[in-house]
Amino acid sequence: MNDALPAPDTPGQPAITAHTPVSVIMPVRDEQRHLAEAVGHVLAQEYTAEVEVVLAVGPSRDATGEIARSLAAADPRVTVVANPSGLIPAANNVAIKASRHPIVARVDGHALIPPGYIRQAVGTLLETGADNVGGIMAAEGVTPFEQAVAWAMTSPAGVGSARFHTGGQAGPADSVYLGVYRRTALEQVGGYDESYLRAEDWEMNHRIRQAGGLIWFQPGLRVTYRPRATLAALARQYFHYGRWRRVVSRRHAGTINLRYLAPPVTLLAIAAGLAAGLDGLADRFTDDLPTLGWLTLGFLVRALYLAGILAVTATAARTLARPALARLPAALMTMHLAWGLGFLTSPRSLVPGHARRAPGAGLRR
Repeated sequence: MNDALPAPDTPGQPAITAHTPVSVIMPVRDEQRHLAEAVGHVLAQEYTAEVEVVLAVGPSRDATGEIARSLAAADPRVTVVANPSGLIPAANNVAIKASRHPIVARVDGHALIPPGYIRQAVGTLLETGADNVGGIMAAEGVTPFEQAVAWAMTSPAGVGSARFHTGGQAGPADSVYLGVYRRTALEQVGGYDESYLRAEDWEMNHRIRQAGGLIWFQPGLRVTYRPRATLAALARQYFHYGRWRRVVSRRHAGTINLRYLAPPVTLLAIAAGLAAGLDGLADRFTDDLPTLGWLTLGFLVRALYLAGILAVTATAARTLARPALARLPAALMTMHLAWGLGFLTSPRSLVPGHARRAPGAGLRR
């Protein structure tokens, strides 16, 4: 990167340089397992300007608060602010308000950014004039189950063709993982919509694009992500992903696509096949003639889906150890079906009134 390279002219935005200070905001709750490691990766950044860390700590069932306060006591670059609601969008907003610098980077409490992450992100902001840049959610597991989930999260068979999961060419994008923002872009759209419990990044990036901003995908920005550790936690995660993606599609017409529709369509097909099979089984006891056809259809749908899952699992045999490979079918099916169920059952009343704050309200210091 050329340190002297000026940012492209963008009305209303102050010029940034390769040495502009950066505020890293981290919404944290129940993160005792990874928090110290995640903050350590931020503080070890190879960046010539100041980097501050603002931890927005929600009510936790573990020692997250104590760890956060210990990190702040040990390093003046770390600040702790309270997030009483425990919700991620509110945590992001309170952290942005408490932060001080023209560039704001979001990092999760279980994400490990590489040493050159901030330097490369700021360089990409300079080169492209983007309002937000981000890269790849590089899922890496420790236990066999986490390794299975990580494989699924980085495969089109698990999550579709989203570049921030599977990689691809640099360029404009609808959304990116985490994100490194110009503060002015955040203030212009009023920050995160606190009505959203999930999909808050995608929704805010959509408003930035509607306001004429540019979201840029940079595949060189790879962030290590620790997947959920249990099947139940994975199911809850993807159920809420599907539920809140439906909210976004209702609120912002035209944002839905085939990738988002695949899980609910799959679930409906399986449910229809099950109903057909049960109907055929009932007919069997009444000696009705269509029995064989309904039974065949009922089992065929589920058999085809299972065959697809097993075929995908076979392709992973070259890269996954046997313990992780044995857990991959369950991980894939949980991600697909939980997402689909969340999407299909998402109520219209989920965001009553949709009372979003006015642009810029509450974020300026």
